[in-house]
Amino acid sequence: MDYKRLGKRIREERQRLNLTQAQLAEDIDISDTYMGAIERGERSLTLDTLVRLVNRLGVTVDYMLSDSVTNNDTNIIEQFLQIIDRQPLDRKQMAINVLRTIFSYFDKDSLM
Repeated sequence: MDYKRLGKRIREERQRLNLTQAQLAEDIDISDTYMGAIERGERSLTLDTLVRLVNRLGVTVDYMLSDSVTNNDTNIIEQFLQIIDRQPLDRKQMAINVLRTIFSYFDKDSLM
């Protein structure tokens, strides 16, 4: 388990919600000091704390642990869904169009 990467991801999601460490710590019932240590990757967290954390941040456990989980098609799709879930419909459509363009480029490149 890479606790530094997990901590970085937690920090990014906390900042996305414009929360301070103290606010997030209070919301999930842990100390500010412990929250800081988690974000720095210096401390591990219990499953209970992880569940409260992902619920408060509005993300999934698999997203938070994606650096520690082996990727397969299902995990890749879940990661994609996690990224686009909070986006407006027009941005979702734009993402689909970008993917189509990228894959069509790969298809053309393989023909050469």
